[in-house]
Amino acid sequence: MTLVPKLYFLYLVKLYAKNFLVILLGMSFMFVLIDYLGHTNKISGSTNQLIMYVYYIWQSSLTMLYPLALVFAVIVTKMNLVKSNTMGALHSFGYSKRTLFTPIFIVGVITYMVFVWLQTTSFAYAKDDAKMLIGNGSSRASKNLFFKYNDTFVYIDKLDPVAKKLIGVSLFKTDKDHIEYTMKAPYAVFNGRSWDVHNALMYRNHYTNGYLDRYSIEQYETMTTLDGYKPAIMESINEGSSLTLVDAFGTWKLFDKQGLNSDKIRAGIYDKVIFPLFAFGLMVLLFFKIPFLSRFGNVAKITTIALGGSLLAWGTLMGLSYLGANGVVAPEISSFLPIMLLSGYAMMEYFARESTT
Repeated sequence: MTLVPKLYFLYLVKLYAKNFLVILLGMSFMFVLIDYLGHTNKISGSTNQLIMYVYYIWQSSLTMLYPLALVFAVIVTKMNLVKSNTMGALHSFGYSKRTLFTPIFIVGVITYMVFVWLQTTSFAYAKDDAKMLIGNGSSRASKNLFFKYNDTFVYIDKLDPVAKKLIGVSLFKTDKDHIEYTMKAPYAVFNGRSWDVHNALMYRNHYTNGYLDRYSIEQYETMTTLDGYKPAIMESINEGSSLTLVDAFGTWKLFDKQGLNSDKIRAGIYDKVIFPLFAFGLMVLLFFKIPFLSRFGNVAKITTIALGGSLLAWGTLMGLSYLGANGVVAPEISSFLPIMLLSGYAMMEYFARESTT
């Protein structure tokens, strides 16, 4: 048996998807234009470099703006249906608000899943790629990295994430208040999971009764260390650069194992996965709250209030997310709590009554 969607379903999907795409493209192009005007003097190089910058900024803007576009598309769609009396006609045929909201919700869920999937690809690095093109367009090489690995402190002169190579590697392993050994190597190469350090010299200290007695020198042609520290993770530690969701979850697990603060990493994950969910709460509230007939209220006034309220909610949640990313409050509080409150209110409205009005 073939399941054929009803005409009302296809009509609402087409109408809402069209409004969403127009709004998203319009807002993203405006964002790109404003950003371009602010950075046009900082971008050096060929026309191709300028085009690449615009393209990367556009990608970055899509991630930030698509939840708001989902909400605005509900407002535009509902008001179009109200002004044309289509909403009243659909209700007269016995279609309830829940039934009419279903195709809109499905489009929203598919959009959300697509953008979450994009965050597992190189799409997540769009903002960093754009920053790389500002100034002299130099490579993304990072310098002077310092971090902890188990009970070892690591210092790296330079990281080349493109070549996946470390230049000037130094490791200091401590045992309580003593330095057990110091290892130096000219370079290391990433093998897909850990780093192969080449031509390493290890200066091992020997203690007697807690005092340094002597040290010995050991040479290693190759040795493996820094298990789990991908180049992207090292970049994020040093410069706060973006991570794909896969790398972000791996970094979160790695930081917990090392006993390091993972607030920024968790906040980054929540920003990509949890924050956009606010759109669904607003979508429900707006679709169910906006009157289905124009005579029940001033269309222009209702539209203005809906747009302004959506922007206010979006800005407030963005501010809370920023506080979580900077460690002012726990990311779980700044991300989960507001979304849960908004979603709870939306569900109350959704299940309050089954009504065609």
